[in-house]
Amino acid sequence: MNSESTITHTVEQLAGTIQSVRGTVVDVHFEGQLPPLFSRLETGRDGKVVVEVINHLDKNVVRGISLNPTQGIARGDRVNYSGNTLQIPVGNELLGRMFNVFGDTIDHGEPLKDVEWRPIHVSPVPLNQRSVQSKVFTTGIKAIDVLTPLELGGKAGLFGGAGVGKTVLITELIHNMVGQHEGVSLFCGIGERSREAEELYREMRDAGVLENTVMIFGQMNEVPGARFRVGHAALTMAEYFRDDQRQDVLLLIDNIFRFIQAGSEVSGLMGQIPSRVGYQPTLATELAELQERICNTNSGAITSVQAVYVPADDFTDPSAVATFGYLSASIVLSRKRASEGFYPAIDPLQSNSKMLNPLIVGERHYRIAQDIRRTLATYEELKDIIAMLGMEELSQSDRQVVHRARRLERFLTQPFFTTEQFTNLEGKLVDLDDALEGCERILNDEFSDYPERSLYMIGSIDEAKLDESEDTATD
Repeated sequence: MNSESTITHTVEQLAGTIQSVRGTVVDVHFEGQLPPLFSRLETGRDGKVVVEVINHLDKNVVRGISLNPTQGIARGDRVNYSGNTLQIPVGNELLGRMFNVFGDTIDHGEPLKDVEWRPIHVSPVPLNQRSVQSKVFTTGIKAIDVLTPLELGGKAGLFGGAGVGKTVLITELIHNMVGQHEGVSLFCGIGERSREAEELYREMRDAGVLENTVMIFGQMNEVPGARFRVGHAALTMAEYFRDDQRQDVLLLIDNIFRFIQAGSEVSGLMGQIPSRVGYQPTLATELAELQERICNTNSGAITSVQAVYVPADDFTDPSAVATFGYLSASIVLSRKRASEGFYPAIDPLQSNSKMLNPLIVGERHYRIAQDIRRTLATYEELKDIIAMLGMEELSQSDRQVVHRARRLERFLTQPFFTTEQFTNLEGKLVDLDDALEGCERILNDEFSDYPERSLYMIGSIDEAKLDESEDTATD
């Protein structure tokens, strides 16, 4: 870090004046040397308004985007160059805390003491320093590990509307990250509603997973510049735990579309000509700058689960197309399954993963997953016939498929640790081998005599035996 005298000298040399303010776009005039791109400028009362340099208009004028509301600043006001880019604190003291894009705590807790400040703009890890092995990131959740395995150091998309269990699934992933991988979790809210951020903070605190989690928000009521940069700030924090602490990091981003949307707003404010469907012409580059920093190295891995909003359910939308190119897995949450009581409400036929390859997960895992999909797909086709004519009109082989499918659906449910206080059911962390064994035995009709209820909301398949007598009486 520079000494205080050096900082003062730099600021004096590169002090400028505001030339114009249009919304959150600020043009600043400097005499002589210009601050570099991405520089942090400070203006307003006590330097409370932070402006990031986006463009050099000519040899004396820079154009920046404000990360705060611009009320109170005017043409002719003094602007100071801080000598660095936007920075964010890193350190173990971050765990259990909630931050904004500037690294300020917003949870009314104690001020940070022993932290280091690092820039949010960092180049991605070079390809020759990345780990090229394809490894599965096990979550302890049967429906994910068996049918849509996540990639260690990869990116998974989480698709789901309100009320289908997206937040519960996120908190469970955070809980299991600590238990299985001894890693840390980082939640990045981009364009989150203020209510959602506050509710998530309380839910994670009540579920007991907050002490191993860092939360950072660029909320919906904030200016586009703050929402656009909060993802980069989160990645700087994640890279500290991966590279310095040599830990695996689970990065949860909600919502990646809001990042693209904020970039589009910034692009429009900067006067750039829109591209297809009104998006910014730099969409692919901006998304790449964020996504390429999410990777695994020999010291650790950043595994990302990103909530994805698809505008008007149009999967050809440029934002969706650009995002899907980076995802190695897609987890689709179904409102229909949630209404039927199947939690987690993952749709096994719409969800998919590039990791579900026999060369990666093994022949047995691949075969079982394909058999499950085939069985559930056949059951889905037979549902109309069952609804109109009843089970009696099905052939014997079709009836067996229906019985297997219904038992598989129930076995793929699971009680979560983070919902124990609501359901009074003890949470279960299921090993991948136990999940595969259970599915294989159901497919082999070993549990055809067991009531369907005995397979609902259990962990490993062995637990069904213990409940056989009482479930038979109530089924």
